[in-house]
Amino acid sequence: MAGVWRSGGLRWGESAAELVWVGAGGERRVSRIAFGGEVGFRVVGERTCVGARGNPCPGSVAVARGSSQARCGECARLDRVHSVAADGVPDDPRVYRVYLAWFGPGLVKVGITAEEREGARLREQGAVCFSWLGRGPLMAARRCEELLRAALGVPDRVSYEQKRLVRASLPGPGERGEEVRGLHARAVGLGGWPEALEALPCQVVDHGALFGLGAFGPAQGVVRELAPDGVVGGRVLAAAGPDLHLEVAERHVVLDTRLMSGWGLGAAPAGGGITVPVRPLRPPDVQVQLF
Repeated sequence: MAGVWRSGGLRWGESAAELVWVGAGGERRVSRIAFGGEVGFRVVGERTCVGARGNPCPGSVAVARGSSQARCGECARLDRVHSVAADGVPDDPRVYRVYLAWFGPGLVKVGITAEEREGARLREQGAVCFSWLGRGPLMAARRCEELLRAALGVPDRVSYEQKRLVRASLPGPGERGEEVRGLHARAVGLGGWPEALEALPCQVVDHGALFGLGAFGPAQGVVRELAPDGVVGGRVLAAAGPDLHLEVAERHVVLDTRLMSGWGLGAAPAGGGITVPVRPLRPPDVQVQLF
């Protein structure tokens, strides 16, 4: 269909985020995210599987509207086969880094990423600040990651709902950097580090300015899902990880750009606002009422 593109996701560079668009013939273009600028699109057709590892889904299978992953069961399985996160490539020869990521007071995790990706993984997760802990072979990095999780009492993941809840009320760079430095000192002081892993000094990288944080109040809602003929449009307040924070008719609404994958997307009418389902932002321990 003329004028219809598909989302290639939100891509983070060192200085800004971009929305990637893929045309019907495979051509690609990007839209740089500018704080204070407008973003908008309308939803066309139905959501279909995006395939795996650069290959299209053989059946163009329809997928759930509200899922953050636009893959059918078979393509999701194929994608995980070669996933480092699933330990699908234990003999990966690349150098890996162990990191300490901070998302808000008390919201910290330890993880690993390929050294060649530098800090891209941290920007993709929406880490407000971070520091490297060590570098070495994949399995040594994985063992260190597990050791530090247990010793520091930090989780293996922080939910996006938790991240969204704290973004409007974060302490300043000095205070959040102090928490990272304190945890880094505890981590490198532990015994039991794998011999093949080199400990790295604490150097806090802060993404507050890059993400545009600190210039808005709490979010009133989160886009639950996209729907055919729905419209999303608003003024960009901030971007962190896959999330776009939008001002829509004096409301602060968060759009997880992963929900855009698999849909056909066209130009939105001027001032279209948001006509797709929006849910309240809720604490992670609040259960959805079913009956």
